[in-house]
Amino acid sequence: MHIKFYAPHWGNTLPFALFCQNVKDAGYDGVEMALPLEADESREIVAILKDYDLELIGQYWQSFESDLDEHSRNYEKYLRNLIAAEPIFINCQTGKDFFTFEQNKHLFELATRISKETGVRIIHETHRGKSLFAAHIARDYFTRLPDLRICLDISHWCNVHESLLENQTEAVNLAISRADHIHSRVGHPEGPQVNDPRAPEWEITLNTHLAWWDKIVETHQVNGTQLTVNTEFGPATYMPVMPYTQLPIGNQWEINVFMMNLLKKRYAGLAV
Repeated sequence: MHIKFYAPHWGNTLPFALFCQNVKDAGYDGVEMALPLEADESREIVAILKDYDLELIGQYWQSFESDLDEHSRNYEKYLRNLIAAEPIFINCQTGKDFFTFEQNKHLFELATRISKETGVRIIHETHRGKSLFAAHIARDYFTRLPDLRICLDISHWCNVHESLLENQTEAVNLAISRADHIHSRVGHPEGPQVNDPRAPEWEITLNTHLAWWDKIVETHQVNGTQLTVNTEFGPATYMPVMPYTQLPIGNQWEINVFMMNLLKKRYAGLAV
């Protein structure tokens, strides 16, 4: 059983090669990111990743369209663009929270068809605004779609349900059983991201998330399957900011590296 760690490209403002150098020096195995639709730009990004011996997790988040036909066309376009870069897998923020079960199911089935056709694994993220935006909604999808595999970003559910999910045990356990990838952001009842997980006031919240992730690690250890983690704390204004100046009150890069090292130490012997 292996655990690999990936840096989020989200929030990066450095030249891409310098960013990749920092990612490599910090001890990450790769980067999770979307790719531009322009082929030359995409090829350049992939080439730089290879220069630094970094793996790519493809990321799809551009699910904006309200019309299902238009949404499906763009969904497929972005997925095939990512597949052309030969990522180790694709993580999708699939569907919309206001789509019906059947509409979102159509998108899951489209992803499955593309995955089988190309051999690139596609999983689906628990994310606000998307199909798996809430624990009880996701539980219904898990029950009715037994092959659905996910990226568990449970911080969103803490925000949606304004709790640490104490009364959502069944849904959380189902999600844990379906999780192939973790976004290790720490959420809380009033937001998807604590200001700094190192701060003592977040100890209970952090430990609650760690306990969820422990169960995912245990499941993959028993099954002998690879687990991947993206330390996806985001930039301002996802990270809380100061009034007037809009300056972030934490350092995104430092927090993400802290989270990686915390998890590497916690799961010592399991990381590649």
